[in-house]
Amino acid sequence: MKDVYKKIFPQVNRELNYWKQRANEIPDEELKTQALASIQDKKFHCQGGSVYSLLAGDEWKEAIRFIVAYQTISDYLDNLCDRSTSLDPTDFRMLHQSMEDALTPENEIKNYYQYRVEQADGEYLTDLVKTCQQVLSKVNNYSLFQSRMVQLESMYSDLQVHKHVAHEQRIPRLEKWFDQYQEQWPMLSWYEFSACAGSTLGIFCMVSYGLGNHMTEELAEKIFDSYFPFLQGLHIMLDYFIDQAEDEEEGDLNFCTYYRDHHELEQRLVYFVEKTNEYIQTLPDKAFHEMIQHGLVGLYLADPKVKRMKKFETIVKRLIKVSGRKSQFFHWNIKIYNRLAGRY
Repeated sequence: MKDVYKKIFPQVNRELNYWKQRANEIPDEELKTQALASIQDKKFHCQGGSVYSLLAGDEWKEAIRFIVAYQTISDYLDNLCDRSTSLDPTDFRMLHQSMEDALTPENEIKNYYQYRVEQADGEYLTDLVKTCQQVLSKVNNYSLFQSRMVQLESMYSDLQVHKHVAHEQRIPRLEKWFDQYQEQWPMLSWYEFSACAGSTLGIFCMVSYGLGNHMTEELAEKIFDSYFPFLQGLHIMLDYFIDQAEDEEEGDLNFCTYYRDHHELEQRLVYFVEKTNEYIQTLPDKAFHEMIQHGLVGLYLADPKVKRMKKFETIVKRLIKVSGRKSQFFHWNIKIYNRLAGRY
């Protein structure tokens, strides 16, 4: 935690300050609004993701450079799809081509705004993509795990396209999409699979190991199988869990609302905690990945929103208990951090 607060977070702030300055220079007012809002409102995504830079050894700053740029693309596009002027899946697909290109240094830059009215971003999105490409071009043996990264990105981008179209089309599209994967992951429902696809943690893990010159094909397979579906699913299900009231108010899709009742929601969240713990035992640096799991539970359940979730109080207590003492440590540590930061 000392490294995180004293070393990693300050470097994340430096990277985000650069991208905030670039966002301020965007000529189109709508694109500028969404770019700035994504940085201001979702900074903690970059902070959390950048913990993976600890796996990169001496290249930790390069890992943070990639993670902040890639997560900023993700958050910016989420805003463009969720809060902006389009409901066109073709537009969403083209925007998210930038995320594949960011993972593919040999790909040429494209006009990612091709299917929307707003065009003039002062090369903001292009520069984010190029930054990711530049970092990855320095990774030895990147070809050994690139395909697994692109597979995770492909599922992430599919999710973003399907969940942001017109309301009446969202569920049918997501159910049809899951039909392609149900045989491979029969233990999941369509809404759990969707949640598992919505995390970037597996990508950050692979890039950081790659920069630290530790990646092999075998490790890429182990990371993929350990992170997808369970650790990524736990990550996003916790995110949706604490956002239920906000999403209901905004009319946004929330995958926690598709369970039959609170009891089933509790059982499935506990299942994700237990399966995550089981699968990360196969990874090197096991203690680090356990820290990520415990940190996720502690981080999300320490959010100020949880204080207003009285009807889910028993679920919160059960999740902290089943996650163990380390989650309790993170839970109280982050609560204190939030209080000092004025979030309570």
